Amino acid sequence: MKSPIATVVVVMVAMMTSVVPISANETAKNPIVTCRQWDVHDLSFHVEQIPSQPVDVEFSATLRHSDGQTMQVPGFYNGDAEYVIRFTPPASGDWSYETHSTVAGLNGQKGLLTAQPPREGRRGGLNQDPNNARNFVYEDGSSYYPIAIESDWLFALDANNPNGIPDTRKFVDTLADAGFNQVVMNVFAYDVKWAKDDRLDDQYDYGSPDAFPFGGSNAEPDHSQLNTEYFQRLDRVIDYLDQKGIAAHLMIYVWNKEVNWPDADSEADNRYFDYVVRRYQAFPNLVWDISKEALGYGHNDVGYISGRIDRLRKLDAYERLVTVHDYGYCSRFPKKVDFISVQIWSSELYSVMRNVITQFPGKPILNIEHGGYEEGPYVVFTGSYTSPEVCLERAYQCVFAGTYPTHYWQGAAWNVIFPDIEAMDPATRPRLDYYRHMRTLVERFGVSHLKAGGKKSNSGFCLHNDSDLYLIYVPKENINIGVRMPKNMSGRQMKGTWFDPMTGRFSEPIKKKITQWPSFDKPDGEHFAILIVEVETEESRTGK
Repeated sequence: MKSPIATVVVVMVAMMTSVVPISANETAKNPIVTCRQWDVHDLSFHVEQIPSQPVDVEFSATLRHSDGQTMQVPGFYNGDAEYVIRFTPPASGDWSYETHSTVAGLNGQKGLLTAQPPREGRRGGLNQDPNNARNFVYEDGSSYYPIAIESDWLFALDANNPNGIPDTRKFVDTLADAGFNQVVMNVFAYDVKWAKDDRLDDQYDYGSPDAFPFGGSNAEPDHSQLNTEYFQRLDRVIDYLDQKGIAAHLMIYVWNKEVNWPDADSEADNRYFDYVVRRYQAFPNLVWDISKEALGYGHNDVGYISGRIDRLRKLDAYERLVTVHDYGYCSRFPKKVDFISVQIWSSELYSVMRNVITQFPGKPILNIEHGGYEEGPYVVFTGSYTSPEVCLERAYQCVFAGTYPTHYWQGAAWNVIFPDIEAMDPATRPRLDYYRHMRTLVERFGVSHLKAGGKKSNSGFCLHNDSDLYLIYVPKENINIGVRMPKNMSGRQMKGTWFDPMTGRFSEPIKKKITQWPSFDKPDGEHFAILIVEVETEESRTGK
């Protein structure tokens, strides 16, 4: 076969706008294309002929910034004789590019991109905080405090809709309004193994989807081929999450959801894995997860998972964060991942999470499943806790331990999804508003910068700055809480404000003088509460 000939048609597409093609003649007249820092763009090249296995064509680009920064970005086949270099400029300024390929027509294509400063609200990808490795920050240095929710079948809501993602938008909008900024999701899942509720309405069951990332179907797969249309539609989901400021915690595999995967480490397996990494790495909201419960179902061993991580890091030009949804793996190989994902269901969750922190210094800890699965209209999977209030209590225990929570709702976590939550009967809606209140607390008091632990109260748990701010989790059993201020604060004024995690309301401040054993009476109620203690500083006292 002759080498495919590339038509020099470059499409520079910001993923949140309409496609604007630039023809060869226009490129010659105006060789500089304008883009934006931290926006996702596609450089698209069309060929007149494609080989029998177009996904396997080696294709990449070298991008050079005028300050000398260089990136080697892999490309991918997008169907319809189109190859794409997906690029998210990490810095504003001029970027030149040159393509490389074993296909002559895709090799040596050159151009210049001018990246304008980022749009308002764009903060770049996620990193570990260089000043506190237990925390996360955006590329611009601002804090990122994950409050996650799982929705494994999010890919499926509009997978059969060629024209748009209306159901996905409704659902994601609700999550964003509720304060969630990370969705744990699968590239693909097929169906659950457990029995389904006899009352389940088929319109809410997204199990056994027609969509499939390979050729053929899940029942009769052709693993030698990838379904590029499937991935084009998945693009829309990742992109919309990005627009809404929500990280896509993307699990590349799942072993216990009836997916007919190719054999581990086979040519077909590697083709799929590499394609996912090539296609999605440019999204700044991307967090990699090798597999849900990676070692739990006998599909592979630790060597395979470690090899996947190495393979991913070699291919990912953007160095996105990597974890594995498997505490067994993370606990044995913490240096292989950027943050630790644990699955801890213990009833006394706070102390266990504090112990996890001591095991893994310098790593953020995400409790990706704490055993709480908020009840929904149908029974999907109950875990050990279904009360929305108990699920919230467990999430706050993760927060006060200095770790991060993930919420599960039985109407969204697995095959059953209610896309339009606002249209549900109010009596059956999930209490996602609880997490909006959590977001308020986290942001108002800069929780990511507070320390966990320390004997700052006679019971409960504390987050503090060791100076003038103390957030105290007061268990539901308490009728009051005694605070323990440093001796050098004796005689100063402090104020205590109660925060109701169920309503998001703050009480009127209660002012007290710091004595040997100051205490605050807990408001009436059957649930836990948060006490915010703010101490008068020397500056505020003296006015200096």
